[in-house]
Amino acid sequence: MDGRHMQIGEVADRTGLSLRTIRHYEEVGLALPTARSQGGFRLYTDEDVARLLVIKRMKPLGFTLEEMRDLLEILDRLQSGDIDDPARTDLGKRLAVYRSLVEERCEKIRARLADAEQFSAELATELRKHRSAG
Repeated sequence: MDGRHMQIGEVADRTGLSLRTIRHYEEVGLALPTARSQGGFRLYTDEDVARLLVIKRMKPLGFTLEEMRDLLEILDRLQSGDIDDPARTDLGKRLAVYRSLVEERCEKIRARLADAEQFSAELATELRKHRSAG
């Protein structure tokens, strides 16, 4: 991180999230801005942007807000480095459960994508038949 702060518009540009979505994640306590300017503007760091990107990646996988909070807490605690070995082991196990969930959900998305691609190919075939018949 370079130590600079970004306003919400730049964060939206960098994450591809809308201002409304970023504000919502703040309201529900998932991603709080690091600071506020004297004028009350939200100020974000690179770490805040990274956290928003993690949330963005969880969303299409169907994670609930509570699951998101739990996983973010696990990641935060593991990254803090000031936990004892039993806690680290427990957090690692919880992280492994989420990793398995992500893989299961990705596999379901891959299957849905394969079905959609097959359907697209079938429609393309029908379109070619229609064009050659006309």
